[in-house]
Amino acid sequence: MSDTKKNPKNDDQLTPEDYERLLDQYHLSDQELSAGTIVRGRVVKKTPSHLLLDIGHKTEGAIPLEDFRNPQEFEEIKVGTEIEAILERSRPQDGYFLLSKKKADALRALEHLEKAYHSNNWVTGTVKARTRNGYTVDVGLDAFLPESHADLRPIKDPDSLLGQTLKFKVMKFNRKEEDVVLSRKLLLQDEREKRKRRVFGRLVKGGTVKGTVRSLTSFGAFIDLGGVEGLLHISDLSWGKVNHPSEVLQVGQEVEVVVLDFNENEEKISLGYKQLTPDPWLSVEQKYQPGTRITGKVASLTDFGAFVELEKGVEGLVHVSDLTWSKKMVHPKKVLQVGQEVTVQVLEVNPESRRISLGLKQVTPHPLELFAQKHNPGSRLRGKITSLTDFGAFVQVDKDIEGLVHISDISWEKVKHPSEKLKVGEEIEVVLLNVDLEKQKVSLGIKQLEGDIWEDFFQRQKVGDVLKVKIVRIADFGVFVEIVPGIEGVVFNSELDDHRVENPAEVFKIGEEKMAKIIKLNPAARKISLSFRQAQADQQKKEFQKYLEGQSDRLTLGDLLREQLKNLPGRANGKKEGES
Repeated sequence: MSDTKKNPKNDDQLTPEDYERLLDQYHLSDQELSAGTIVRGRVVKKTPSHLLLDIGHKTEGAIPLEDFRNPQEFEEIKVGTEIEAILERSRPQDGYFLLSKKKADALRALEHLEKAYHSNNWVTGTVKARTRNGYTVDVGLDAFLPESHADLRPIKDPDSLLGQTLKFKVMKFNRKEEDVVLSRKLLLQDEREKRKRRVFGRLVKGGTVKGTVRSLTSFGAFIDLGGVEGLLHISDLSWGKVNHPSEVLQVGQEVEVVVLDFNENEEKISLGYKQLTPDPWLSVEQKYQPGTRITGKVASLTDFGAFVELEKGVEGLVHVSDLTWSKKMVHPKKVLQVGQEVTVQVLEVNPESRRISLGLKQVTPHPLELFAQKHNPGSRLRGKITSLTDFGAFVQVDKDIEGLVHISDISWEKVKHPSEKLKVGEEIEVVLLNVDLEKQKVSLGIKQLEGDIWEDFFQRQKVGDVLKVKIVRIADFGVFVEIVPGIEGVVFNSELDDHRVENPAEVFKIGEEKMAKIIKLNPAARKISLSFRQAQADQQKKEFQKYLEGQSDRLTLGDLLREQLKNLPGRANGKKEGES
């Protein structure tokens, strides 16, 4: 404790008059006030180094500047302020009592801390400094705050608590050793529990509550309902599409929300904002009938189509297949732009699944309709071959219109693959065979440019004609023969030979040429039946007739019969069966 004796160099501390007055008034003995007694006095004078207090005796008390824990506190004290202090010792020779505010504060702090400890109450203190594993907190005396009890969660910036005046629970107290351990975490837990009970006590599913937007994330907004936060998911912000909650809300904004669900044990609250207004999907079935044309705004583009906003909260999908009449899939980005206004046609409405199918191409005439109006079957067109397949060639004959030349219509000859006659990129002339608007197909032909060889064949040939043919295919029931390039007929097993043929492949070979007789013609079905057997029999008759005409008149009937017998089946080398 510093001495306040008169210093000639410091005349403004205590004047001679002050000393004289104090000595005149001093008449108390040391026994009137003993050391350790708590006194309460009123500041009567303030000097740069002391406070003088009227403590109810003729002798005043003095508190030195060094006794204050915080110099700022000394500066703020004014004359007339009442202060509680402990008498340390009397100094009759100086004419005043030496007082300690620090010890009085510590004594009262211990009493207050002890009471708070036993009653589970809180105390206020200022965080002074960081120590190993915690902080030093001024609560009238120095107390320890463990770092693990500084907050509910680990503090990212430990220095941020320094200088803050906060509330604490007394976790440990030893008055004798003045050992005090504090916990801010326990206090915060208690306060959170009280807020939790208060907030959950007034929640009702479907009811509305007011709150403040505390933070925004990519998946939603956290709303402070009075110490407990609820989640407003991005899907419940608006009936329309929201890319980020900041498009609808901002931090600090006061909002009214609907309680969708809550669980007090898990401390979860689900909130809704769009539910404050009617669901627009409840009336879409009446508003958007299939076939209706409506104007909307392109909301987004994807690989599979374009979403068009018909009204706030209601979007329909134009599938990529309904963007254009072209058979080639076109990416939506090449047709539309986000924000563009478009007229579309409603194709299908499903309120249960919240889906509306829209069509963009349906609001314009089908190119095939216009094509069919300009070109009739039989018309000759020019086009470019775009692709070849096993079954034919695709030819572009107009913008966005391709037709198929089936492999059977490429040539009157047999074609195994279109690449034998055609190649991609080649410009060719074709004949329009048919336009099927329902199936959106165009049939084209190349061989028809030469005329119908079948029709010509049926005009030239008749039943009974014998022709030279080539075997091109062999089946279980007979063989197929090429009569002329592009025209084939069939020889059934019964017409292959005079002898019964069970397996034609054992008797005949592909590429073999033989004479065949036409035995049946079907122009409508373009079918021709032929016979090897009958052609051979006719040939034998002709040869026999020719033989007869070349024989001498002396030839007898018996000679003729013997010659004929040689050719009968079952004879070899002119001998009957059984002859040696």
